[in-house]
Amino acid sequence: MRLNLGCGGRKFPDWTNVDKFATCSPDQVVDLEQFPWPWPDDAVSEVRMYHVLEHLGAQTEIYLGIIKELYRVCRDNAAIHIIVPHPRHDDFLNDPTHVRVVTPASFGLLSQANNHKWLTTGMANTPLGLYLKVDFALETVSYALEDPWDKLFEQKKLTLADLQHAVRLYNNVIKQFDFVVRTIKPAGRTIAAATPQIIEATLASSSAALDARMEPSAPPSENA
Repeated sequence: MRLNLGCGGRKFPDWTNVDKFATCSPDQVVDLEQFPWPWPDDAVSEVRMYHVLEHLGAQTEIYLGIIKELYRVCRDNAAIHIIVPHPRHDDFLNDPTHVRVVTPASFGLLSQANNHKWLTTGMANTPLGLYLKVDFALETVSYALEDPWDKLFEQKKLTLADLQHAVRLYNNVIKQFDFVVRTIKPAGRTIAAATPQIIEATLASSSAALDARMEPSAPPSENA
């Protein structure tokens, strides 16, 4: 099963298109803030959440419940493709239905490999993967830059260091995050085999990741 959660008017053939509102004519009407979700354990191979998570989980316990349900219904190595607005872009700030900041780094807290390293090295990062009994691995991250930053960077009129400095100082530099995470089941399976690394998903802390993965020309997605 492949789920397109919070589909709105953006539907995909051969996917189960899901939305809270029947006016969208989804395949299934489901409120993702109500638990449990109506799908069995380990039933889902792929999930799309395009401009959805920022609308969910104003209360922390609800958001964490969404994360637990997402993990429950996905099988091992399921791909979850998430697009969210950058929290310092006007697209996020101007919409009163945007209630939750979501970043790639926040999913790093849901990696039990990361959690294990933090605990063994005395770091203060919250080991959410262990607390929630979930395990996700961040696979790819890209950043869509806002105009004119995208054009200036593409034309090599700005260096990576210039962009890093701009992100620290200004809003509306990065428009959105586009990232893929994969489920690891059973949770904690990779801890012994891997050398976990803390996921750095901001320009300030990971210039190498930005240089490798930034996609300045990525088109913006409409809000759900």
